[in-house]
Amino acid sequence: MNIAVIGTGYVGLVTGVCLAEIGNNVTCIDLDEAKISTLKVGISPIFEEGLEELLNKNMSLNRISFTNDYEEGLFGKDVIYIAVGTPQMADGSADLSYIESTCEAIGHHLSNDTIIVTKSTVPVGTNDYIKARIHQYLKRDLSIKIVSNPEFLKQGTAVYDTFHGDRIVIGSDDAQALEILEEINAPFHIPIIKTDLRSAEMIKYASNAFLATKISFINEMANLCEKVGANIDSVSRGIGMDTRIGSAFLNAGTGYGGSCFPKDTRAIISTGRSVGLHMQIIDSAVRVNEMQKGILVDKMIQQFGDLNGKKIALLGLSFKPNTDDMREAPSILVAEKLIKEGAIIQAYDPVSIENAKKVLPYQVNYKTSIQEAITNVDIAIILSEWDVRKTGHSPVLFMVREYPIICTLCHVPL
Repeated sequence: MNIAVIGTGYVGLVTGVCLAEIGNNVTCIDLDEAKISTLKVGISPIFEEGLEELLNKNMSLNRISFTNDYEEGLFGKDVIYIAVGTPQMADGSADLSYIESTCEAIGHHLSNDTIIVTKSTVPVGTNDYIKARIHQYLKRDLSIKIVSNPEFLKQGTAVYDTFHGDRIVIGSDDAQALEILEEINAPFHIPIIKTDLRSAEMIKYASNAFLATKISFINEMANLCEKVGANIDSVSRGIGMDTRIGSAFLNAGTGYGGSCFPKDTRAIISTGRSVGLHMQIIDSAVRVNEMQKGILVDKMIQQFGDLNGKKIALLGLSFKPNTDDMREAPSILVAEKLIKEGAIIQAYDPVSIENAKKVLPYQVNYKTSIQEAITNVDIAIILSEWDVRKTGHSPVLFMVREYPIICTLCHVPL
């Protein structure tokens, strides 16, 4: 298939590279000229394990290319994937301005019948809107079929997840479009769920809302365990062995962050509000998560007293390990609260320091190794559980034993 992918962020770039890997001819389109220039020389603008290797492999095979020219990128394409951002607005709803501009660009430059596939996470009903807007901008009498194909990738393992996912969801009101998307995805050898447009849109939001709720639940249990003298690791293991519950997303910590869970939970709350429903469970999960991010600093104050002048090491800054994404990372709130308390912060992360500098307070001092970060500190905090063996450093817990440490995974001083 000749495929275009609009957007080269986490979803778009991984989608484009992996579609090329299974034999398609892919053109990735992005208006960011600097990003396109970087990609053209085989450098990935994001950190994602295995992505750059696949990128260069498929570039050498002439199966993937990059452009910021819509006319060039859309010409002769059988299928066009939309993978642009849908950031959160102030009221929690999804900002569809990038979707709107993409529809306009497609309408202006499309020259042949095609299938439009939405990878972006969008509110229920958006794909109907996309179809109407593209038709409004079309300069020719063309046939447009719309498919919703939400992604379920975990940042840090997105390439692996593409080839080893639990399911692929494709939704459309056009049977032929579903057949073509099924054919495109068949080489992944992953179960395919075919449904209607709106159900596919809702599956994505419902999945993320449930997982976010699971994280908030185990964090509340962790706080209760600490009060009553129980061990949250044992509790998590015990309930996770129940096949009705499962062990995934039952690791207590500082709460979820990133580009999906915070945005998607608030979006589904906003969707419910728009139709007169209060999504009480999801709303509670969001509130628990926000409190969890700040509870670590409260524990430090209880344990160590006044933090003014204390030297504190923050280990792991990205919202989760194996990614450089700092969006809604717990480290942001933790750093802000610690600095407000007068603490002096030394921070280290294997890959996200440059992104961290854009969002963490300017007072944070960045170090180039774990050893340097923990030198002469009073307290060390593990904020994301990187496997430091992959980074060439000694194990974190071994290195910081002589210092007071709060581990966010077990919620108690070690």
